[in-house]
Amino acid sequence: MPAYRPEEIEKKWQAHWKAHSTFRTENHSDKPKYYVLDMFPYPSGAGLHVGHPLGYIASDIVTRYKRLRGFNVLHPMGFDSFGLPAEQYAIQTGQHPALTTEKNIETYVQQLSSLGFSYDWSREVRTSDASYYKWTQWIFLKLFNSWYNLDTDRAEPLTELTARFAASGSEGIRAAGDDGDRLSFSAGQWALFSEKQKLAAVLPYRLAYQQDTYVNWCPGLGTVLSNDEVKDGLSERGGFPVERRLMPQWNLRITAYADRLLQGLDQLDWPDAVKEMQRNWIGKSIGAEVTFPVQGSENAQIKVYTTRVDTIYGATFLVLAPEHELVDELTTPGQRAAVDEYIAATKRRSERDRMTDVKAVSGVFTGAYALNPVNGAPVPIWLADYVLAGYGTGAVMAVPSGDQRDYLFAKHFNLPIPAISDAQQGLDQQADPTKEGHYINSGIINGLTYKEATQKLIAFLEEKGLGKGKVNFRQRDAIFGRQRYWGEPIPIYYKDGTAYGIAESDLPLVLPEIDEYKPTETGEPPLGRASDWLYKGKYPYELSTMPGWAGSSWYYLRYMDPTNEARFVSEEAEQYWGSVDLYMGGAEHATGHLLYARFWYLFLKDLGLVSSGEPFQKLINQGMILGRSNFVYRVNMRWVQTGPTTAGHEAFEPLPFSPPVILISKSKKDAIDAAQGMAFEHTGELAKSAYQQIGAVTKRYSDQFNANHPEADLAALDFESFTPLHADVNLVDNDILDVEAFKNWREEYADAEFILEDNGTYICGTEVEKMSKSKYNVVNPNILIDKYGADALRLYEMFLGPLEQYKPWNTNGISGVGGFLKKFWRLFHPEDGPLALTDEPATPAELKVLHRAIQKVQEDIEKFSFNTSVSLFMITVNELTALKCHKRAILEPLVLLVSPYAPHLAEELWQELGHEAGSISHAAYPEFREEFLVEDTVVYPLAINGKVREQMQFAAAATAAEIEAAVLASDFLAKHGEGKAAKKVIVVPGRMVNVVV
Repeated sequence: MPAYRPEEIEKKWQAHWKAHSTFRTENHSDKPKYYVLDMFPYPSGAGLHVGHPLGYIASDIVTRYKRLRGFNVLHPMGFDSFGLPAEQYAIQTGQHPALTTEKNIETYVQQLSSLGFSYDWSREVRTSDASYYKWTQWIFLKLFNSWYNLDTDRAEPLTELTARFAASGSEGIRAAGDDGDRLSFSAGQWALFSEKQKLAAVLPYRLAYQQDTYVNWCPGLGTVLSNDEVKDGLSERGGFPVERRLMPQWNLRITAYADRLLQGLDQLDWPDAVKEMQRNWIGKSIGAEVTFPVQGSENAQIKVYTTRVDTIYGATFLVLAPEHELVDELTTPGQRAAVDEYIAATKRRSERDRMTDVKAVSGVFTGAYALNPVNGAPVPIWLADYVLAGYGTGAVMAVPSGDQRDYLFAKHFNLPIPAISDAQQGLDQQADPTKEGHYINSGIINGLTYKEATQKLIAFLEEKGLGKGKVNFRQRDAIFGRQRYWGEPIPIYYKDGTAYGIAESDLPLVLPEIDEYKPTETGEPPLGRASDWLYKGKYPYELSTMPGWAGSSWYYLRYMDPTNEARFVSEEAEQYWGSVDLYMGGAEHATGHLLYARFWYLFLKDLGLVSSGEPFQKLINQGMILGRSNFVYRVNMRWVQTGPTTAGHEAFEPLPFSPPVILISKSKKDAIDAAQGMAFEHTGELAKSAYQQIGAVTKRYSDQFNANHPEADLAALDFESFTPLHADVNLVDNDILDVEAFKNWREEYADAEFILEDNGTYICGTEVEKMSKSKYNVVNPNILIDKYGADALRLYEMFLGPLEQYKPWNTNGISGVGGFLKKFWRLFHPEDGPLALTDEPATPAELKVLHRAIQKVQEDIEKFSFNTSVSLFMITVNELTALKCHKRAILEPLVLLVSPYAPHLAEELWQELGHEAGSISHAAYPEFREEFLVEDTVVYPLAINGKVREQMQFAAAATAAEIEAAVLASDFLAKHGEGKAAKKVIVVPGRMVNVVV
């Protein structure tokens, strides 16, 4: 039998699994169900690097283990295949995004398959397939045609709302959303409304609605961007300027579900950090909405929401968002230029920048004043970019004595900071938000405590019609439109300027072909380029497409029934699989995908279309694998003149000659760094050698230059410093650079000179950084699979450390795991010879090794501690090798234990053990038997009056009386008792014996 050859074994079994659909899952079984899901990837052109499969490997181990434990396991994979990168590539190349996406998916499928993942590929979904996004559009239409009834606390079809309008008008209807946007009418008036008027009246109730919304507009990309896609005022992709712009946008009323999304977190087995991020994002607060009338205006008023209405007497100014709807009306002529300039500057900052920049203080006075509703005092109205139009009311009641940001603003602009509580301290240095003490300088609440003051003020404001108690949420409705091509078309058409949903029978609304993928010359989205793209041949379609998160908000349901043409998922399949039992993915999706998916699920539940409480019951966030970068060190030089006409080593402008890049090996570079400032004679031998090598190279090039340029007056190259440069880690083995490969890597290094170690090698420097193409530290898993095998890569990624933690990658370590697999193979094939398996009964020592492994691996997988199992496998194989164990009774169960981690090797050995090819997934997990871990004998320390003198061995089952009798019958007392008789013998079972004399 040949030696262990993973390259042959793995290809064999991957082909077998594919040909026999080994991991195909049925939607009905007598077995209990278990649904394991990975967050599906966006198929980028770069493919996978070794950091990506970490979570996939862990979920596949759980999947394979659960099959062995008797579960019917659903483990699917698909692709989030709409998105901006493919569109930008299409704009640059003219190639249709579908072609790019298809090619990228082929790469991903190849890479995922090469790692031996047990996906049911028959269930693959792609969000860009019309057969899939038909149902994304269908769900959108359900949202468009639904409203949220606060009385029943659920979404309901709009037909129920319009029936109530027809019966009793708008009176008494409590719906999620802003009541200020809604009309008040009677049943009779409703009956007289035209179709257009009725649709306009219904619009503010819809869960999917259009509204002018401030968005991150990127002219360079021609689209709206999410906050996550904007960094420091520039688009993350391309680095184009981004500005805040008011645009008509589609929104989803996720705020209707804010309280339910908050409460549901308590039922989820998710990381606390993720749940806390969602709680903070939703941001529930209990406070009051207060109206500040504008001085000198009959109608203008500013509403603010505050959780500290008790501080209202300390409100010395109001701060409005620069985008607030009243800014133009409030700005006085004298302040117009300053306000316009400030607003223009604000547009260049993203929301994220404005929210997180707590150090910079900026603002502008509008020239107008409001009136404090509790005492009528004039309050100046300012604009500041730390207030956002989309959060709350877009206005803040500024109380500088109680809020640090307000305090800094007041200090900066010399505004008053009055104390409002006798417990506030240090107001000359900072704000004090205390709720202790009693109120001062506060009119009707002077002398009251926080709770008393709050209740009295809310009652006062409600009585005067100037405020009310209110529960508020920080969360805003989700902007749903994107001005892009490569996304799901929104199934809306317009008749006389009014939005209508297309008929469900006309779905899918398929992306039309267009000539270019950028916005039109008139600024319309790319879909504006589609010719004759009209509903029923006469009504224009919506030109925006859905955001990337649309298709990912429900994909886990489609996996249950991916080919169903009549329904997004059949009732039977949905009820069988229920919610996802284990969801694996990154924590960066906490306030994006994970929140939107929960929202869509709760909405579908309201319509009776899904049966569980939440979509994902358990969530694990795998940590990031950090790259291990390699560096070469460039020797930086400068020209100096050393001729007789110069006063010494004087630097001068670079001459028209540039020597090739000179690169120095790490130890020699380090030696020179350590010798900085020393006289040459005091440096170490390594530093001297390095200096001399640099000198020899620079002299050679200096001589070459001077021979050709005598006018340079003896110019010379002089060493100045070193610069570390990233080197492609794939050109480095154990920190030793492949010099010839490096020279061929990039054109500028073709003629590079190398100052090597004394043994002729070039040693690179290292640093742990995020894995990225720009740092050349991306390791392609294909390379490692070709060299070590997929099983070795799977084991190594798990071995790196706990799943949830960040950990550095070091390719050098994978060889040790490869060696372990060879050692495992040799338990079956000693010295790589033929299969040497015996049917001899196992010894107690062998059974102990096996059952300790069975117990530990089971415990580890159940608690998702995979790295400790890999360590255990190594210990187990070492112990069985030492015992020269080649017995079926031990090795056959061991193959099953290893199979979730190293499935290819396990399948090969399982077949060699006489089982049907490819059948290991249908085997049963070995049964743990505790009796094999019980020791036959126990060694007891024997003590006289508590001082241990010697040891004795007893049967593990021996009773205390038997042990006492044996000790007294021995010569122990005669040897150590100093002739004294035993008063008492204390036996601590399994621990020790103490004879008291």
